[in-house]
Amino acid sequence: MAFLLSGCQDPRTLSSCIDFRYITDVLTEEEAYEILQNGQVGKKEREEQILTHGYPAYTTSCAWLGYSDDTLRQLCTAALKDGWTRFKVKVGADLQDDMRRCRLIRDMIGPEKILMMDANQRWDVPEAVEWTSKLAEFKPLWIEEPTSPDDILGHAAISKALAPLGIGVATGEQCHNRVIFKQLLQANALQFLQIDSCRLGSVNENLSVLLMAKKFGIPVCPHAGGVGLCELVQHLIIFDYISVSGSLKNRMCEYVDHLHEHFKYPVIIRRASYMPPKDAGYSTEMKEDSVEKHQYPDGEVWKKLQAAQEN
Repeated sequence: MAFLLSGCQDPRTLSSCIDFRYITDVLTEEEAYEILQNGQVGKKEREEQILTHGYPAYTTSCAWLGYSDDTLRQLCTAALKDGWTRFKVKVGADLQDDMRRCRLIRDMIGPEKILMMDANQRWDVPEAVEWTSKLAEFKPLWIEEPTSPDDILGHAAISKALAPLGIGVATGEQCHNRVIFKQLLQANALQFLQIDSCRLGSVNENLSVLLMAKKFGIPVCPHAGGVGLCELVQHLIIFDYISVSGSLKNRMCEYVDHLHEHFKYPVIIRRASYMPPKDAGYSTEMKEDSVEKHQYPDGEVWKKLQAAQEN
């Protein structure tokens, strides 16, 4: 679908697919058209880049909260061996534990590789600034979802406070429409924009956000930490690179290595990059036996869980 969007649709047709209501104060249809028209320059070269090298990814699979230090070491070692250079660690439960885990990971991956942190909405605004400042020694590129995803001005305050430390704010996976993203961009509340291809309710809605991000010069680094999200969002971010942003600077797409076996057309990761899908469609058709086994309440998986509870 990424190549369908970028190759078969002319800029005027693409811009006509977007609902510009409530966002014309930051992006008009003519501005969107101009961005897409400018994106035609160098598009073939970017297509070749994607076909050859893929789109850069980062891994979230090494450092979930609750993993033992031995598990962290094992997973980081395996990821490094596979060529990963961008790592995300979950934080926010306990500061001293966070510092120990971040130190362990930073020591393993070295100073040159990229480290991000994700608090999953854990803190109030002052606490977010204080906590993240104490983790600054580990040189995170960003702190993700430091507070309530609905608190636009809170994110703006955190962004302003952390800027001198060189730490950006990433958010967006809980944002459900283009208006919220518009306000986050207007308020300088984020330095990395994280669309979620399911939360944001259509390809059309995602297009409007990609174009606003381009206008504001904010890199899009999609959220993909859920079932089927990697399969979905690969199309959007490849399109963004080929036809909208035209850049890979500070851009990457999340990858988690769970549950892809349930999909007929799972993502392909090579050299820590998303390789462009070659099958038609949105890549999210699930295998019939997986659907059958997980059907509630009569599927095999649910029956086993019920039996275990009864025993």
